[in-house]
Amino acid sequence: MKELGMSWKEIKETPKYELLGLLRASGEHEMYHAYDGYTDEDISSMSKNNPKIRQQYIKYLETKRKYDEMIGNQQKQQGFKGII
Repeated sequence: MKELGMSWKEIKETPKYELLGLLRASGEHEMYHAYDGYTDEDISSMSKNNPKIRQQYIKYLETKRKYDEMIGNQQKQQGFKGII
């Protein structure tokens, strides 16, 4: 709980369902910002040594797309599908 800045006393006083919600939100936040600043080329070069990085990057993109749609930060689609 260091990530949340909670003391031991606060943890003991907080109901279990709230702690689980905080942990899930913390995990979502970590996933949402896990690969900020990396380009597709960076991921391709890193995944040559560690193939799990590509799977994690795909989860990152899905999470980012989900939350961007929720807050209205959709990027314009490029290509002919976006025009038609």
